[in-house]
Amino acid sequence: MTRAAPTLHAPAPAPPVPPAPGAVPAKLLGLTLLTALAPVAWGTTYLVTTELLPPGRPLLAGTLRALPAGLALLALTRTLPRGDWWWRAAVLGTLNIGGFFALLFLAAYRLPGGVAATLGALGPLIVAGLAFVILQERPTRWRLGWGVAGGLGVATMVLRGEVHLDAVGLGAGLAGTAVMAAGVVLTKRWVRPVGLLPFTGWQLTAGGLFLLPLSLLVEGAPPAMDGSAVLGYGWLAIVGTLVAYVLWFQGLDRLPVAPLSFLPLLSPAVATGLGWLVLGQALTVAQTLGFALALTAIAAAQLDPTRRR
Repeated sequence: MTRAAPTLHAPAPAPPVPPAPGAVPAKLLGLTLLTALAPVAWGTTYLVTTELLPPGRPLLAGTLRALPAGLALLALTRTLPRGDWWWRAAVLGTLNIGGFFALLFLAAYRLPGGVAATLGALGPLIVAGLAFVILQERPTRWRLGWGVAGGLGVATMVLRGEVHLDAVGLGAGLAGTAVMAAGVVLTKRWVRPVGLLPFTGWQLTAGGLFLLPLSLLVEGAPPAMDGSAVLGYGWLAIVGTLVAYVLWFQGLDRLPVAPLSFLPLLSPAVATGLGWLVLGQALTVAQTLGFALALTAIAAAQLDPTRRR
């Protein structure tokens, strides 16, 4: 009678090492970097507008950015809103696209560009307040502190020389930032009932339809367009709007709203960098430090060591 061979037991697997407090999982990190491409694309708007588009037509630019892209997505997906989503899509499209663009352009015309960008940098703090009220997400001192630091970084980066303030421009700038913040929070609050492409198409179409009559009333009929204008509008519509907002709404769907709200700080940073790289604009030491502070605030806000996983 032979003895049975002893059974060899594999060693028990080691328990997974928990991530450090505030660490960002690899999947979320990849999605965050992908979402960040949206404000990077928005940061090219200033360069494209000044170098390729006809002057004095900001509402036309907003309309041609949003409406063709939205209609193209509707034609591609053949999906229309149903029930409550007719008015919800109109609200989100007005907040995220139409109303935001109109207020942004009004602030840009009435204020120095640096002041308008600085008001936009208040977005993370406004999002934190709205998220607490609507989503019951309590802001942490870590992110509130970096929100202040990011605003200071943007202000240092873009404010130049004497600053002349205009009450209407200030109101429009603050309202535009608040409108975008409300759109971010409500997009997170109302879970989309359809795929990402039709959801984006609803909002772009609603925003474009909001801007179209404003453009015709304020700026009149569109001017004749040369090749540069066609190239510029095409870039803004395809890359700066269609692709960018698909990535942005995907990030809103899957990422926490508080750290995501810092990503738009990339837009003034990219605009400043392109002005230095392409247009030969001078970049002082203070602006360089502001650039670094804004990027540091964006990165630090993706972490939160005060909150354990």
